[in-house]
Amino acid sequence: MAMSRDDIFEQVKDVLVDALGLDDDDVTEDATLMGDLGAESIDFLDIVFRLEKAFNIKVPREELFPAEAVMNNPEFVSGGKVTPKGLAELRSRMPHTNLSTFEKDPDVNKIADLFTVSAVVNFVENKVNG
Repeated sequence: MAMSRDDIFEQVKDVLVDALGLDDDDVTEDATLMGDLGAESIDFLDIVFRLEKAFNIKVPREELFPAEAVMNNPEFVSGGKVTPKGLAELRSRMPHTNLSTFEKDPDVNKIADLFTVSAVVNFVENKVNG
């Protein structure tokens, strides 16, 4: 049976609260994992592990957080900006993420802002409900 978005959000929130030592109130759909919730790159491994366990899903490496693969490719980044080819790559690798604001100013320093609670919920919802 399909899970509701609200149920998925509540479980994702529980995962993030446990993984990052947060209060429930800290975790909103708009919150960014790094900027707002204080996640560091090492935390992403723990978050993925906990999501796999909580939802009984498999998350291949870089499927949920693929930005590093894009950032390390000179075809995708030039002069501190993600190129049009890089944006296309992000869109294909991150269909669960709203890129509209980032596309207006694709500064590589803002790429961490793409990792929001909402993006994680969208990702899990696609995995769980197909």
